Amino acid sequence: MKAFHLNIQAKIFMVYVLIVACLGISLVIVNHAMKDLQAEIEFISNHDMTVHELTSQVQKNILDMETGIRGYVITGDEQYLEPYEIGSRSWQDNYSKLYTLLADNPGQQRNLEQIRPLILSWIANTGEYVVQKKREDNQEALQHHFEQHTGKKIMDQLRTQLDSFLVDEKRVTAERIEGLNQSNEKVLYIWYAIIAFVTIITFALSLFLSRSIVSTIKQVVKTIREITDSSSHVDLTARIEVQTKDELQELAFATNDLLGSLERQSWIQKSLTEISTIYQGITDIHTLAKAFVSRLAPKLGAAYGIVYLRKNHSVETVFIRVADYALANQENATDSFRLGEGLVGQCAVDKRIFLIDHLPEDYIKVTSGLGEATPRHLVVAPIMVEGRVEAVVELAAFQPFEASHLTLLDLLQEKFGQAIVNVLGRMEVERLLGESQVMTEELQTQSEELQAQSEELQVQQEQLRMTNEFLEEQNLFAHQRATELQKARDELADYARKLQESSQYKSEFLANMSHELRTPLNSILILSQMLMENDQADQEESEVGEYSRVIYTAGQDLLRLIDDILDLSKIEAGKMEIMMEEVNVSEIPQLMQSIFDPVAVKKQLAFEVHVHPDTPDVMLTDGQRLLQILKNLLSNACKFTEQGRITLQIEPVNPASVRELLPELEGETVLAFSVTDTGIGIPADKQELIFEAFQQVDGTTNRQFGGTGLGLSICREFTRLLGGAILLESKLNHGSTFTLYIPSRRENTHQAGQVPELLAEKEVAAAKSSVIREQEPTEADTPNSATSTSEDRLFQEKCVLLVDDDARNVYALVTALKRKGIRVEVAENGKQALEILQGDQEYDLVLMDIMMPIMNGYEAMKAIREELGMDELPIIALTAKAMKQEREKCLEAGASDYIMKPLNIDQLLSLMRVWLTK
Repeated sequence: MKAFHLNIQAKIFMVYVLIVACLGISLVIVNHAMKDLQAEIEFISNHDMTVHELTSQVQKNILDMETGIRGYVITGDEQYLEPYEIGSRSWQDNYSKLYTLLADNPGQQRNLEQIRPLILSWIANTGEYVVQKKREDNQEALQHHFEQHTGKKIMDQLRTQLDSFLVDEKRVTAERIEGLNQSNEKVLYIWYAIIAFVTIITFALSLFLSRSIVSTIKQVVKTIREITDSSSHVDLTARIEVQTKDELQELAFATNDLLGSLERQSWIQKSLTEISTIYQGITDIHTLAKAFVSRLAPKLGAAYGIVYLRKNHSVETVFIRVADYALANQENATDSFRLGEGLVGQCAVDKRIFLIDHLPEDYIKVTSGLGEATPRHLVVAPIMVEGRVEAVVELAAFQPFEASHLTLLDLLQEKFGQAIVNVLGRMEVERLLGESQVMTEELQTQSEELQAQSEELQVQQEQLRMTNEFLEEQNLFAHQRATELQKARDELADYARKLQESSQYKSEFLANMSHELRTPLNSILILSQMLMENDQADQEESEVGEYSRVIYTAGQDLLRLIDDILDLSKIEAGKMEIMMEEVNVSEIPQLMQSIFDPVAVKKQLAFEVHVHPDTPDVMLTDGQRLLQILKNLLSNACKFTEQGRITLQIEPVNPASVRELLPELEGETVLAFSVTDTGIGIPADKQELIFEAFQQVDGTTNRQFGGTGLGLSICREFTRLLGGAILLESKLNHGSTFTLYIPSRRENTHQAGQVPELLAEKEVAAAKSSVIREQEPTEADTPNSATSTSEDRLFQEKCVLLVDDDARNVYALVTALKRKGIRVEVAENGKQALEILQGDQEYDLVLMDIMMPIMNGYEAMKAIREELGMDELPIIALTAKAMKQEREKCLEAGASDYIMKPLNIDQLLSLMRVWLTK
C-alpha cells in the first residue's frame, strides 16, 4: 500500500469498501431468499384468507336468505325479504370468485361444485315457493311445506358440506404455513453463515490495516524522542522528517510548527528579559526612555523609533517626545500630541496597537553615510499601567513586523509602564525632598510667631469654655425636644399602621359579609323566579314545597345577617344593655344538646356535656348573653372539627384558682364553662389576634371555613360586661379549649360602653339548618314537543359542571338547568372540579363559584387553563363579591365570562346560549 502513497483515510476507506462489498453480497443473497419467503407469505395472506372470507360470505348469504324467509313468513312484511333478495343476488358472485381462486386445488373445486346445486334447489323449492305461497296467503300450503321439512334438510346438508369445505381449506392453509416455517429456518441458517463469513473478513482486514498504521507511528515517536531527550537541552531548531504521504506526515508537520512556535516564544522571553534588565539603577525618565527605544528597535528590526511620554497640564493631557532612535531630521518630528491627535494621540485614546503597512515614499527618511531610504512599515503601541496610557512608542522598519514582534510589544507594555511610574515616582520624591528642606526653614520662623500667638489663644480659650457651657445647656434642651418629637412621630406611625390594618380587615370583612348576604339572596331569587314562571303544569306539589322550604331557610339566614348588622350599629353606639336574671344552669346541658347533637351526628362527631356535681342549679347573670357566648363557642368547635369529639364541661371554680386567674373576682361564686374540641387548633401567634376587631386567622375570601369572623371578639366583650373572662389553650392540629369564667353577680342591670364587635349567631343557625337533608331535585321532563323553542333545543343533552359549595345555590341551579334538559354534575370545591374534569366525561360548559373552601374559583380556573390545558372549555364565573375590578380579575384567572350574584336565571341562560353556540 505504501507504493501507491495512500493516506490513512484511504486505507481505512478501502477496508470499509471491502467489508461493505461483502455485506452487499450477503444482503443480495438474503434478500433473494426473503423475497421468496415474502411471496409465499403474500400468497397465503391474499389467497387463503380470501378463500376463507368468500366461504364465510357464501355461508352468510345463505343464512341471510333463510332469515329473510323466516321473518317474512312470520310477519308478512315485505321488508323482511330484503336480506333474502340481497343474499340471492350476492351468493353467485361470491361463489364465482371462490371457484376461480380454487383453480390451484381441483379437489376443492369439485367440493364447491357439489354445493351449488343444493343452493339452487333450496332457492327454487323453498325460498321462491314460500314467498309465492305467502303472497297468495296460502297457509295450508305453507303448513304442509314446513311439516315435510324439505328446506331444513337441504339447509342442514348445505351447512355440513360448507363446514367440511372450510375444514379442508384450513388444512391446506396449515400445510402451506408449515412449509413457510421451514423456508424461514433455511433463511435463518443462511444469515448465520453470512454473518460468520463477514466477521472473519472484517477481523483480517482490521489486523492488516492496524499493523501498517502502527509501524509508521512508531517511526514518528522514535524521531520525537530523539529531538526531546530528557537528558539534554531541547533543540528547538530541529525538525522531524517523515517519508510517508498520509496523515502521519501531517502529524510531523504539525510537530514542526509546534517547535517553531516554541522557538518564537523562547525568543520573546529572552528579549523581554534583556530589555527589562536595563531599567535597574535609572532615575531619570529621559535616560530610561532612551535606553528602552535603543534596545527595542534592533530587536524588532526597526530603523527608526520615538518615545512620547504623558504630561498632565491644567486643562488637557499631552504626550511629549522624550527619546528617539536614529532620528536624522528632528525639526520634522512632532514634539507633542494631544489626546486623539494624529496616530499617537488616537493610539492613546483607543489603547491598542496600530500596525500600518505600505507607507508612502515621502513619509520619513532614514539616513546613513551611504544614503537614505524610506521605511514602508509602521507600528504605534501604547504603554499602559492599570488601564492608563503612560507613554506611546512609534517604530518604523523596512521589513514587515512579525507576530512575535507585536507579542513582545504587548508584553513590554506593563513592565515598561511600571518602570516609567517608578522613575517618575523617584523623581517626584527627590523634588519633594528639596521642597521639604526649604519648608523646614520657613516653619522654624513661623514657630516663633506661633509661640506669641499661643498666649493670646489661651485667653480666648477661657472665653470659649464659658460659651461651650452655655451651648451644652441649649443642646440638652434641644435633645429633650427632639426626643419628644420622635416619640410623637412614633405614635403617629403606630396609629397609621393600626389604621391601615383596620382598613384592610374591614375590607376583608365587607367582602365576606357581601358573600354571606348574596349567597341566600341568590337562591331566593332563583327559586322565586322559577315559582313565578310556573305554569302549574310542569312542577309537582312536592317540588314546589321543596322550593318554598329552601326559600324560607335562605330568608331566615338573610334575616339573621340583617339583625346582626343592626345589632352591630347598636353596640357601636353604646346602647347594648346587660339584663341580670336568675339562670337555671341545670337546663343549659339539655338546651345545648338539643341544638348541637344533630350537628355532631351530621359531621360524625361525639358531643358530650359534663356537669360537676358541685355546680349550683341557679346563678345570677344575663342568660341571653351567656347562651349566645356558649352557642358561638360550640358552633366554632363544630365548624373547625372534622373528626373526634367536642366536650362542654360546667364546673365551679375553686377560690385558689379564682385568686390566681381572676383576682378581681375573689370572694364571688364563679362558674367555668369549658368548650374542648379536637379540631384544627390555633397557631400561637394568632391566639390573641382572633379576639381583635375585624380580624381572623384566615380572613381571605378563599378560606376553608366561612363566617363573618366577629364571634370571638363579641364573646370577649360580652364576657367583660358579665364581669368574667375568657381564656384560650390551643395547639395547632391538636384542638383548642375555650374556658369561660362567669361570676354570679348581684347587680340587676348593666349599661354597656363602647362594644366594638357583633356576635354572629348565624353560624349556629346555619349549622342547625345544614342537618336538614336537602332532597336532590328530580330531573324535570325535557320538553320535546313541537312547541319547544330553538333556544331550549340548544340545551338538550348538554353536560354542565357546576362548582359551588353552597347547597341552596346548588339545589336552585341544578333544578333550573335540568328543567331545560341540561345534565348537571356538581363539585363542592375547585380541587374536586379538577378531579372530575380529568375523568372520561366531556363537559360543554363550567359554572364556577369564586369563594369556596380548599381551592377557590380563581385557582381552579387557572389550573384548568394551565395544568389541564382546556383552553377552549367555556367557564362562566359566578361571584357574590361586589368589589371593583372583579370582572377583570375573573377574566385574568381564565374565565370566559362573568356574572354576579344574585343570579337572574334568564340572564344566566342567555349567557350560556352565547357560549354553547360558539
